[in-house]
Amino acid sequence: MPTPSQHSKPAPPLGQLSTPRAAALAGVLFAILLGTTLVLIRIQMPDHVEDSAQWLQSRHGALTTATVLMPFAGISFLWFIGVVRDGFGRHEDRFFLSVFLGSGLLFLAMMFVATAGIAGLVTSNNSVTDSAARIEVINFGRMMVISASQTYALRMAAVFMISLATIWAKTRLMPRWLVVLSYVLAVALLIGSELSRWVTLVFPVWVLVVSGMLLARAGLIGEQSGEGDRSRRLS
Repeated sequence: MPTPSQHSKPAPPLGQLSTPRAAALAGVLFAILLGTTLVLIRIQMPDHVEDSAQWLQSRHGALTTATVLMPFAGISFLWFIGVVRDGFGRHEDRFFLSVFLGSGLLFLAMMFVATAGIAGLVTSNNSVTDSAARIEVINFGRMMVISASQTYALRMAAVFMISLATIWAKTRLMPRWLVVLSYVLAVALLIGSELSRWVTLVFPVWVLVVSGMLLARAGLIGEQSGEGDRSRRLS
């Protein structure tokens, strides 16, 4: 008489998740959304507190749009991080990967803080009736937005670029010119992030270039990652 084990069917093999090639477009979307947000918030922000009050009133719609776009930029950036890490394959380095992930998440957190500060300024601009108190609130909000977005976020973006360029230099997954360009732009962000507000656009432009390279080299990187996975399964 057959046993129950003889009637049971073998379990189907587990499927392996693969990163869709279209996910590399997340970096392009992030670059566009972040660039738009930075132009609406940081680059157009006046230098004087008195002008900022009028700026908050006249640019209410544009600033509200920027606060709505930033969460979607953050989601796209998380996808971009995932796509870049998927390209490492068997070449993944734990040390630089930890720096890469940590700096990327800190950059995103600082940008969220800056955008939340703008949302608070827009909301409180009409609710604060005392002119002296309004100036103090605007001044505090301006300095918080500038510090979060330009002093801290951009320097974390520079660390993100340096760690990623180092991984590329060690693994040769990307061309040498992109590695050198990443180092140069990262140093520029570390040193000159507070010299000009236009420097804030360096990071989204760099992400746009990297995303283009990921799309162009998707087959090569995916093949190298697949070879690494097959070698691990055979060993």
